[in-house]
Amino acid sequence: MATASPVSFFDQLPVPTIDRPFGIALWPIFDKAFEYVVGYPANDFRFRPGATPMSTLKETSIFIVIYYTIILGGRSLMRNREPFKLRTLFLIHNFYLTAISGILLALFIEQLLPTIVRHGIFYTICDKEGGWTQPLVVLYYLNYLTKYLELLDTCFLFLKKKPLTFLHCYHHGATALLCYTQLIGSTAVSWVVISLNLMVHVVMYWYYFQSARGIRIWWKEWITRLQIIQFVIDLGFVYFASYTYFTSAYFDWMPSYGKCAGEEFAAFSGIGILSSYLFLFISFYFATYKKDGKRPSGRKAVRRMSQAPMPDPNELLHGKVSDGTNGDAKSSGFKSNGIATRSRRA
Repeated sequence: MATASPVSFFDQLPVPTIDRPFGIALWPIFDKAFEYVVGYPANDFRFRPGATPMSTLKETSIFIVIYYTIILGGRSLMRNREPFKLRTLFLIHNFYLTAISGILLALFIEQLLPTIVRHGIFYTICDKEGGWTQPLVVLYYLNYLTKYLELLDTCFLFLKKKPLTFLHCYHHGATALLCYTQLIGSTAVSWVVISLNLMVHVVMYWYYFQSARGIRIWWKEWITRLQIIQFVIDLGFVYFASYTYFTSAYFDWMPSYGKCAGEEFAAFSGIGILSSYLFLFISFYFATYKKDGKRPSGRKAVRRMSQAPMPDPNELLHGKVSDGTNGDAKSSGFKSNGIATRSRRA
């Protein structure tokens, strides 16, 4: 009888493969961690609209309204108060968002790489069995929940008396809504948008973590560039998936690659919100980095285009609307204390 050859030390090393791109299987580890926190394995999770927490439009809308109420009301309450430092809390906040984004991104890669390699991109973005598997839905839902954690970004802004800009406040509220619509709409192309967003967030929140530590990083401008590149790629995939869906459903005489999974309202919301992001971030980039060949001061940049300040509730109550042109502390709702207000969050 032949005896089995002994397994060498090198055979036991975690070697990356298509099914295990990081050398070890991450999902079983995640499944146990999920069960430890939630009480049942991640493999048993099912997203049920109306039953799963934060799975209705009413819940999402209420949370977004509360978000805007808190940040506008909070800015008003901080009007005549000294800013909080909050350095330690800010460090913790940015570190755990960096870690969460990195972990979710690794899990997405592990789930998606085998499907893309074996079945191709079209199958992965348009077929439910490709881009809407049970493990992916778990990750979609967890990513959706992190959007509510990210709303704390704005709380740090008003507590530290940093400017609240339209781009920042709109982006956070709209992203929570966007993730909700795609979950309800079962859009298989969602993984493209989410994976790229997670990659950008790993870079962005790591930058803010290091910045809060007092470390100067030269590549801050590249964060905005990455965000713009992200939205361009997002829209390419979303437009393609939407075109495929609508041509196969209503215009079968037009050239098409086949059918695409998802609901129509999810396609429209994805196109609308992502297109607005691209426009606003391009506006932000040129207003902040490309004025007269040099970067303007934070106070000037914050007055332009996508960096327009959010309305001050106190001024609205007294029938006043600041046009943001005089640059004084009273119109912005922030005391300068002799120091120019910076537009960056850290």
